[in-house]
Amino acid sequence: MLNSKQRAQLRAEANGLDPIFQIGKEGVTESVIAQVEDTFNTRELFKIKVHLETSPETPKEIAQKIAEATKCDVVQVVGGTIVLFRINLILRQKAAEKKKRAKEKAQKEAIKKRTERNRRKYSGQ
Repeated sequence: MLNSKQRAQLRAEANGLDPIFQIGKEGVTESVIAQVEDTFNTRELFKIKVHLETSPETPKEIAQKIAEATKCDVVQVVGGTIVLFRINLILRQKAAEKKKRAKEKAQKEAIKKRTERNRRKYSGQ
């Protein structure tokens, strides 16, 4: 369950996202649930577009069904757009490792620059 600050932050992050897929006249089916599950393997936050004219249910009802089936949080439902979120620990671990490698690389570059600077500075004497 998300608190209001978390929800606000996720809404801000989702603002620039485009919908990943669409739900139409069939409504929420097993294939839609499977697509949502697959998407959660690669992303934590994404949007779904609901075609208001052809959908058999309202976007809020659809969001609730998907949330119950996939155990995710509904961040926001605005018009025909649903924003969903679920924590993916594997993705977070990969992101942390990537950040750590980038930091180590930056430190090595800084040491290399300092060493080169010192060599030039003291080789002239």
